Amino acid sequence: MANFNIKHIAIFFILISIFTPRVLSVVEDCGAEEDNSCVNKSKALSLKIIAIVSILITSMIGVCLPLFTRSIPALSPERSLFVIVKAFAAGIILATGFMHVLPDSFDMLSSSCLKENPWHKFPFTGFVAMLSAIVTMAIDSIATSLYSKKHKAGIVNPEIGQEMNVVAGTHVHSHYHPGSFSTKDGVDGKKLLRYRVIAMVLELGIIVHSIVIGLSLGASSNTCTIKGLVAALCFHQMFEGMGLGGCILQAEYKFLKKAIMAFFFAVTTPFGIALGIALSSTYEENSPRALITVGLLNASSAGLLIYMALVDLLAADFMGDKLQGSVKLQIKSYMAVLLGAGGMSVMAIWA
Repeated sequence: MANFNIKHIAIFFILISIFTPRVLSVVEDCGAEEDNSCVNKSKALSLKIIAIVSILITSMIGVCLPLFTRSIPALSPERSLFVIVKAFAAGIILATGFMHVLPDSFDMLSSSCLKENPWHKFPFTGFVAMLSAIVTMAIDSIATSLYSKKHKAGIVNPEIGQEMNVVAGTHVHSHYHPGSFSTKDGVDGKKLLRYRVIAMVLELGIIVHSIVIGLSLGASSNTCTIKGLVAALCFHQMFEGMGLGGCILQAEYKFLKKAIMAFFFAVTTPFGIALGIALSSTYEENSPRALITVGLLNASSAGLLIYMALVDLLAADFMGDKLQGSVKLQIKSYMAVLLGAGGMSVMAIWA
């Protein structure tokens, strides 16, 4: 499953690298007005380099923090504090979809630079976001079903070790029941498969929107815009990384696969910025093709992020045994969600 994930992420990077220059190499100017005092290419380049370094570091810190929580008893996945922190990070991801990615898509696909027909006749942003959420649900459901069936057939043994036979003392009771294994932390096998599907789908969704926002920053020469974006993206990447890192931790991958997934998350936005810098001489953010391409990508990304945050992160935890067994913990978690979503919503003022 992890090999499948890594191959598809690599293919995605290659396709973005090949396809984006063709899509964005349109030099039509739609008469966008920019404050000339803020446009400074040499200063903007320096800020972009600072952005690459700072975003890479904060992304790595954010995604790696949950992976080291097993050494801190208070932050282990079984403790209440882990649930609260995960709820906070889920609020960040939810607000990213609703307050950042979706409004950007609405702005782009309703731009006056686009033709009246069909772009102003039909709400493409809402339609694509809806389709994206439905497709994400289908992938989520089908992937879980396929991997569950493969495991029950004995084809898949999710890296837990041997045949799950438990040796206790001198008496060995070695009956293996397909589909009924548990991990070293006592996590049920079906639940573990869900965690792995969630981690994979969430990572792919984050990669899409991270490259898009990185591309926009890298192609811009407006220093006033870049300064606000860098601060907002550092905050965003750190806490979004914490949400993803928590999912990766619960998926219980081996160290190498955890490291690969963390690496891909950390480098996607810097990669997008570098790609934007390379295309800055040909990229026109108000050209019709750029607006349509980035607008549709943002809409699909928003649908995926909103679905993942609400269904696979928040609903799964709030309807689970741990939170259902404690109203006090539910209230704390709701407060964490509101705090995360509120903080990310305030960031929409600058980015």
